[in-house]
Amino acid sequence: MATNKLLFLPGDGIGPEVMAQVMRIIEWMAKKRGINFDVTSGLVGGASIDAHGVPLTDETLAAAMEADAVLLGAVGGPKWDNLPFDVKPERGLLGLRKEMGLFANLRPAVVFDALADASTLKHEVVAGLDIMIVRELTGGIYFGQPRGIDTLPDGTRKGYNTLVYTSPEVQRIAKVAFDLAMKRNKRVCSVDKANVLESTILWREEVEKVHKEYPGVELSHMYVDNASMQLVRNPKQFDVMVTTNMFGDILSDCAAMLTGSLGMLPSASLGAADDKGKRRAMYEPVHGSAPDIAGKDLANPLATILSFAMMLRYSFNLDQDADLVEKAVENVLNGGLRTGDIMQPGKAKVSTTVMGEAVVRELDKLV
Repeated sequence: MATNKLLFLPGDGIGPEVMAQVMRIIEWMAKKRGINFDVTSGLVGGASIDAHGVPLTDETLAAAMEADAVLLGAVGGPKWDNLPFDVKPERGLLGLRKEMGLFANLRPAVVFDALADASTLKHEVVAGLDIMIVRELTGGIYFGQPRGIDTLPDGTRKGYNTLVYTSPEVQRIAKVAFDLAMKRNKRVCSVDKANVLESTILWREEVEKVHKEYPGVELSHMYVDNASMQLVRNPKQFDVMVTTNMFGDILSDCAAMLTGSLGMLPSASLGAADDKGKRRAMYEPVHGSAPDIAGKDLANPLATILSFAMMLRYSFNLDQDADLVEKAVENVLNGGLRTGDIMQPGKAKVSTTVMGEAVVRELDKLV
């Protein structure tokens, strides 16, 4: 029986707590579905800094490169805020993305029917929402050179970063977006700032070139400032959105709040497929480490559980099992259980552990 190699990187804050609930599902899948995962664990972020003095060790990186997929909890927290930039916890996450070649970040923003009233937007605006945001993850202003902070001869300090994209970088992320659209509603909106940024003039032109390979997909373009407004005005106009690293970082968090809570949203970061169709991949919830509630059994584990469902789908082609996990989450929500971040009047507030147990109970009912 095949065993899938999975690296757990719980990270900081609530990371270990929400990851523990995924282990319940992994154990269930081995018992009830005959699907086995060889799970090893490593340190990243603040936890790695405390143990090894760096946010990402060579050993952890090597384990990530060898794994079939990586599941990450969260990194960062005020404990490490005053460290030098190059050794902050977040540099571990960025290092994994860069070294693993994870150029495509997939962030679905889906509103479960049971949570349509949890959003700060009107029910009719968000009910039935299903957007896929495709964010370029290894280029752009977060990685461009030169960058730094200089002191000029007159004592003035200057901070600078470089926004740069090449045609291959844009073309490969555009292909991911168009491929996803072909399996959805066949609409792609490319978000840029081509009215003022030359780098995104190139972005728009290269997306147009790739579009010629997908005549069945409708392509539109939107400036990022308008896109941010449209996400809260009429989000259901979007199917797949594709955009740069920084714009995607901002817009995906905006889209996350349309659903009512960052605690509900998963993500996948994918590399290029090899000649056998396999690709390196890392999965993580969109939420942060939430140090204020860490260790209190209060965190919402559903985003991490849904990230595992994305792993089943994109790394292991286990679509039926991914559907089972997603349906179990939906059934739990329909049954009225809520963690504090998605609490609604008349619903039952439960802990991280109880929410994880409830998902496993629903999985039992589904098979």
